[in-house]
Amino acid sequence: MDSEVLLSEAVALLRRLIETPRPSRQEARAADVLEGFIQERGLDCKRVGSNLVLGLERHDVTLPTLLLNAHIDTVKPTTAWTRSPYEPSLEGEALYGIGANDDGAPLVCLLQAYRMLLQGKQPYNLLLALTAEEEVSGKGGIESVLPLLPKVDVALVGEPTSMQPAIAEKGLMVLDVTAKGRAGHAARQEGDNAIYRAIDDMQWFRAFQFPKVSPLLGAVKMTVTIVNAGTQHNVVPSECQFTVDVRSNELYSNEELLRLIAQSVQGEVKARSTRLGSSSISPSHPLVLRAIELGGKPFGSPTLSDQALLPFPSLKLGPGDSRRSHTADEYILLPELRRAIPYYYRLLDGLSL
Repeated sequence: MDSEVLLSEAVALLRRLIETPRPSRQEARAADVLEGFIQERGLDCKRVGSNLVLGLERHDVTLPTLLLNAHIDTVKPTTAWTRSPYEPSLEGEALYGIGANDDGAPLVCLLQAYRMLLQGKQPYNLLLALTAEEEVSGKGGIESVLPLLPKVDVALVGEPTSMQPAIAEKGLMVLDVTAKGRAGHAARQEGDNAIYRAIDDMQWFRAFQFPKVSPLLGAVKMTVTIVNAGTQHNVVPSECQFTVDVRSNELYSNEELLRLIAQSVQGEVKARSTRLGSSSISPSHPLVLRAIELGGKPFGSPTLSDQALLPFPSLKLGPGDSRRSHTADEYILLPELRRAIPYYYRLLDGLSL
């Protein structure tokens, strides 16, 4: 397949995606765009909600299975954009628009590489899942697709990593902590101020370090991000609630961290979910070794992706820079697209799993 044609198609498709608002749980129109592109090229495609799965019809039970995955959705644009987020604009070699970097570029490049890989006989089953709700870790995204898939041996998740192989990523757990006190009049020595109780717990979250530190992902990171308390200036508050963002490494499960935290603070601790654990793949996995052969330098990623929901080994790798994700005036560089499509092909062509 002609590389320039593949690149031109990828850029045109990415422009169409930028023009199509697709915040999490509102991806249907973008899924329509992708489904039309796929069908026009004669590829089989199964749609589940706003998720698209390619390759199910060719499954051979005697072969291992490789899953390619990228997400369709974006975050909502911030007010800091200096240009229209939904109008793709090319300035020099930078294509601006929401989702250009996260996750439009990895998605269109994986799709084109998938088409290239189908031109030859691969020693594995090849699936491609373009999925929804990644930015909110929603149950209508990759989780709704997994039951439809055959046994998967390994996945490549397309995310902006500057085409370097992320062999581990931190997990996420969001905690809601409630400190209890007793109401009273602020003018007198009455009550038990819940804010002061919460401050003690916040100081613990700020200062405490879990002893197990990962060589790839570093220490568990805990950050207080939201605080709510009080009803009026002259009432000692009886309750203070705050939220903690916890980024776990692979040395602790979220359940273990939750138990240790609950034992260490005074307030009542509730986890919104513990399902988004840290994920990793063995440095000696054939997919990782092939990436190293191609000049890749394995690293641990601090950001979360759909890897957290995959019950099998996975590698995160794709064009773009993670630091551009979720930012105003997001962009992707055309040379990044030009490099990514053939790189994905070289990485996966003939790979023995």
